[in-house]
Amino acid sequence: DAAHDPDLTRTLLDHLASEASVGPLRFHRVSGAAIRTDLTSLPITAEQSNTSLLFGDDYICKLFRRLSRGVNLDLEVNLALTRVGCTHVAAVRGWIELEAGGDGDGAEPVTLGLLSDYLRTGADGWSLAIASVRDWYAHTVTPAEDEWAELDASVAGGDFAAEAERLGAATAEVHRALAEAFGVTTVPADEVRAAAARMNEELTATCRAVPSLAPHAKALTGAFIDLAAQAEPLRVQRVHGDYHLGQVLRTESGWTVLDFEGEPARTPGERRALAHPLRDVAGMLRSFEYAARFLITKSGTVPAESHRGLETRAHAWAARNRAAFCRGYAAAGGPDPAAHAVLLRAFEFEKAVYEVRYEARNRPAWLPVPLKSLAHLTS
Repeated sequence: DAAHDPDLTRTLLDHLASEASVGPLRFHRVSGAAIRTDLTSLPITAEQSNTSLLFGDDYICKLFRRLSRGVNLDLEVNLALTRVGCTHVAAVRGWIELEAGGDGDGAEPVTLGLLSDYLRTGADGWSLAIASVRDWYAHTVTPAEDEWAELDASVAGGDFAAEAERLGAATAEVHRALAEAFGVTTVPADEVRAAAARMNEELTATCRAVPSLAPHAKALTGAFIDLAAQAEPLRVQRVHGDYHLGQVLRTESGWTVLDFEGEPARTPGERRALAHPLRDVAGMLRSFEYAARFLITKSGTVPAESHRGLETRAHAWAARNRAAFCRGYAAAGGPDPAAHAVLLRAFEFEKAVYEVRYEARNRPAWLPVPLKSLAHLTS
């Protein structure tokens, strides 16, 4: 309840600015960061897993509700990226932690809150992409386009490809900053082969649980076999871990990446695990597939066309923006997706298998989204 009382929440700014200690609570301010203390807070009502407070147009304070020992992953990564000067994250101003009990067991403190710059001009990537898809679906296709065979998604208003390319470049720059902040290491080829085997095991289990995935199993297995057959030592590093269009904001100064907490269902150790940067690229490519098909799942929001026509439009939009994202990523110095096609394909198919399992369990109406995209990608 205190989060809804602006008089009480102003105390948070006071304590962060002065780096106060109150009993077991410790308030930390990033070295050199100024914190205004005259701002009034407003809670963001749409937040779910955390409670976030807006302090004017300056700061956002995320109060974590799911607590665990150790530095929160979102704080750990954003603070490290702030310190190396990454311009594609919201700069951290301070944080709040609960000191471990004095029982001498070496327990780590618990992160309670994170204060960052508020990106007041930001629009999330998912909303921007959906607006582009809506324009594309509303575009009238001429008979000359051979019954949907050769669709050019660039002709519709609201083309997203330029933004997708800029997002790819920003992603490469964030990966470079993550490597600088946390380092890079190399795993042997045996570990890559073991990862490919785990991908295939997950596919087998998912096919049993969701029989509609079975028609794609041969192509998916082939991708994992190819990864194992061509396995070689792989450079790995810290990555985002749950990368999609909902995790990025477009501001007046460019793209900003949010929420480095990783996939919620995984353990902190799994979320901190090193991976090849193309795993994040694969996550974003899957997100383009979802954005392209979102409106198809919502009855009454798209023109009354044949299902085949809608799916072909979706594929054309996704293909255009996937290519633009990869182009921007490679041009900005990221591992060229075209030069690592086998690895990227395995990562993307692994993510698609996860999506099929998730949708079948939680949103059955969405199950056609990953299945339809797989129909194109495995053909």
